[in-house]
Amino acid sequence: MATVAPTSRNLSPADAKEFTTTEPTPNKLDAGALFVLKSRGSWLHCGYHLTTAIVAPALLSLPFALALLGWEGGVAVLALAGIITFYSYNLLSLVLEHHAELGHRHLRFRDMAHDILGPGWGRYYVGPLQLGSCYGAVIACTLLGGQSLKFIYLLARPDGSMQLSHFIVIFGSFTLILAQIPSFHSLRHINLVSLILCFAYCACTTVGAIYIGNSHKAPPKNYSLAGVGINRIFGFFNAISIICTTYGNGIIPEIQATIAEPVKGKMFKGLLVCYAVVISNYFSVGISGYWAFGNQVDSSVLQNFMVGSNPLLPKWFLLMTNGFTVLQVAACTLVYLQPSNVVLERRFADPKKGQLSARNVVPRLIARSLSVIIATTFAAMLPFFGDIMALFGAFGCIPLDFILPMVFYNLTFKPSKKGLVFWVNTVIGVGSTGLSLIGAVASVRQIILDARTYRLFANM
Repeated sequence: MATVAPTSRNLSPADAKEFTTTEPTPNKLDAGALFVLKSRGSWLHCGYHLTTAIVAPALLSLPFALALLGWEGGVAVLALAGIITFYSYNLLSLVLEHHAELGHRHLRFRDMAHDILGPGWGRYYVGPLQLGSCYGAVIACTLLGGQSLKFIYLLARPDGSMQLSHFIVIFGSFTLILAQIPSFHSLRHINLVSLILCFAYCACTTVGAIYIGNSHKAPPKNYSLAGVGINRIFGFFNAISIICTTYGNGIIPEIQATIAEPVKGKMFKGLLVCYAVVISNYFSVGISGYWAFGNQVDSSVLQNFMVGSNPLLPKWFLLMTNGFTVLQVAACTLVYLQPSNVVLERRFADPKKGQLSARNVVPRLIARSLSVIIATTFAAMLPFFGDIMALFGAFGCIPLDFILPMVFYNLTFKPSKKGLVFWVNTVIGVGSTGLSLIGAVASVRQIILDARTYRLFANM
């Protein structure tokens, strides 16, 4: 379990009250919770973490998702997913606050599942699901960072010979250095910069799309849905998975764990900060990108800003936009590394030694470096960004963000079966389960189709 017993011998008075136990007689401290999930932040810091986790460069795939759904369906799904996720994350925070008031503060998703659903659910389902989803997000972010670096390189040297895999390694090396930052709370200033960068590259993307859409360089606008029959149906579900992924988080308990006591009401304020950024950026990028390029929009709208090696916008503008993207995706990568950092710290660190002692720094350096190297290798091997995001949305984001919060709330507070809350939660949970299964099939199918065209370590 990630919750630990407070003891004056091992914890300072300020930290001791932040770690309580859900087990009667724990026999050791959890180094992952103690070192990585320090509870010292404010609601504003929480807003920074939430924004970096949700408003990531995956949103550059929103115009592509709208192209698969059309104007009415795309905007409706984009709005509905935003409403449901805000509602879902708020429910999850209420459950966390409730258990904290009872003296059982949960610091990880799997701890919630352990207490609410049973030990097996936390150990064998929720824990691995969250870890796999977050690590998959690290891989996808590393891929996007490499693609953005390659874009910058081709602007400077259109005939350059460097491959995509080279840029993925460069980005991975940068991430490897930043990954050594010891705790989630230590990322608060980086995530504030990340929030500003979100506005910056989304504003650049929106302005660039509108400029191209109004110029003579604009492609013919065609908003008809691509594909027929089964291809169009699978396209619908693939698009829904992409949209759900862009709203996905999967680490709400870990983010709430960074908040100092008392926690009540702070997560809601953080969500308000986050969704102010979400609403302004998601709709501006999604609608402007689809309007400018129609059904010819690529899986990342920035790819439409160039035709071959010819930029449709001034080079300085494209360099600036991609520079913002690279920096923000690096922050996003660090956030989604935190669940694996918790696991690694728990396994290799000694909670009885100082966090910055040689005994803990050396294994942390080795373990986190290997984690980043493995993610970088997978990113170079599988350069299908849009398809990967859809798959993670179906398998990970939908269960963690759309299904489990409804289940946790209903089991914790037991709302009346005659009341609206119970049935709203039930309908969302059941509908999301079906969507997850269909979306997973659609995503795997699309990856198989792309695998026929592209090879491992392809230079896309």
